[in-house]
Amino acid sequence: MNPDSDSPRLPPSTALQQLADLAQAQGRYHLPWQAGSGAQHRPITLHGYRPPGLPADAPLVLVQHGVLRNGDEYRDFWLPAAQHYGLHILAPTFGTDHWPGVECYNNGSVIPTSGVGITPKTLWAYQVIPALLDALRATGQLHRQPVYLFGHSAGGQFVHRLVSLLGAAPFAGVACGNPGWYSLPDERLPFPEGLAGIGLPPDALARLLGTPLVILAGDQDTDTQAPYLPAEPEALRQGPHRFARAQHYYACAQAAAQRLDLPLAWQLHNVAGIGHDGEAMSHVCAHLWFQGRMPDAAWLATWAGRQAA
Repeated sequence: MNPDSDSPRLPPSTALQQLADLAQAQGRYHLPWQAGSGAQHRPITLHGYRPPGLPADAPLVLVQHGVLRNGDEYRDFWLPAAQHYGLHILAPTFGTDHWPGVECYNNGSVIPTSGVGITPKTLWAYQVIPALLDALRATGQLHRQPVYLFGHSAGGQFVHRLVSLLGAAPFAGVACGNPGWYSLPDERLPFPEGLAGIGLPPDALARLLGTPLVILAGDQDTDTQAPYLPAEPEALRQGPHRFARAQHYYACAQAAAQRLDLPLAWQLHNVAGIGHDGEAMSHVCAHLWFQGRMPDAAWLATWAGRQAA
């Protein structure tokens, strides 16, 4: 993606060199990284995996962790897919020391922790992802290969809000699994419940409805007292649990598309037998993207009944 005036600048040359050095990395690796110089650009950790002998033009899958900020575990959830399909896995990890609370990660630092005003767009947490892709291109690690973006739970919140606010142009596929709640495709509701009040362009909603966003909803993710389940009034208006909220999100998109007389490019997949399980949803997403279809009932049954962040 070509940076524009609203995009963060590339990181300093030392950070670029560290990324360049990763071109030779095989197996698991990790690296502290930040999207720009200065205290306003907070660091993240890149947890990656590259199977031995992986071609330089292999697809890249970005994986967004949940509330536990466990990017290393989410990277590992994707190891079988990386080895089977030939993928480079990269899990940008937003640690709580620098990105505390849901405001900084799930909600992208769009609204300051003070709750007053809007953070400059260049400093939104979501901007770290296009900045990372720009840096990978600048170091010769990203060329024309496809890039995919997946997030589960809090990571699913991060992912769907990223594409809602910034678009999905860099990505061959975008999927969110079991988010706790959603920013609805409604320019009349204030962010983060909707998309109003943060200076989005007039065509932002139409762009979002035309994005091939995949929603993966475990039909067993129905615990109304689940740990970390958002319970704000705005979240409860979307349904009592994560599975219901996914249905509401998709129904709102259908209504918005009908109101604007636009096609809806989204897919909603209700995943039979799967609860709040980031590992299972990672495998489901890989199957959908790289085999071109959802797993069958027998495959899903091997993962049924688990609950894991």
